[in-house]
Amino acid sequence: MSSPRRALIVIDAQQEYFEGLLPIQYPARDESLIRIAEAMDVAEQAGIPVVVGQHQSPAGFPVFAPESSTFELRPEIAKRADNVAHRFTKSFASIFAGTGLEEWLRERGIDTITIVGYMTNNCVIGSAAAAEPLGFTVEVLSDATGAIDIVNSAGSAPAKRVHETIMAVLNSNWAAVATTSAWTEAVTSENAVAGDNLIESAARGRDAR
Repeated sequence: MSSPRRALIVIDAQQEYFEGLLPIQYPARDESLIRIAEAMDVAEQAGIPVVVGQHQSPAGFPVFAPESSTFELRPEIAKRADNVAHRFTKSFASIFAGTGLEEWLRERGIDTITIVGYMTNNCVIGSAAAAEPLGFTVEVLSDATGAIDIVNSAGSAPAKRVHETIMAVLNSNWAAVATTSAWTEAVTSENAVAGDNLIESAARGRDAR
């Protein structure tokens, strides 16, 4: 099997998730940010292109408005973003919708995207699912992403349950999920991250009942 031709995609590592209306609750936001920065450093050292995306809402919108301070990248990410291979803004959960990212990746022969950033329950799962029909292999770093508490008319779930459930869902079909440490080992050895599959995940689920 050939080595993955990776790009690291940093999704929306913006102040909104730290100082705005959508604070990340799990994993601890400061810890996940450290892992994002760590993944960026590993990618740079390994010659893996790093791509940084930022969510942008219309002017005056309560979150991600371009004129707001919470639109900006976190300082730890901003200082690294000066040297990344590509940057883009987006207005949907998917990193592919209207961004030109698919074309950018294909032009460089990239077949695997590693996703870090926020939120697990919106842009991470949305981007992983959107990558499937495009044919990209997806890796998601579980400790370099994060979720929020959810309460709405359909129900409620704390961020820990949201995050852990979505990681299990992703690993069953749409992505190979790993910690930043495990991903670093895979990068060093030029191997793919091992994911799971829906049939075996379902079988284990039946056996666990």
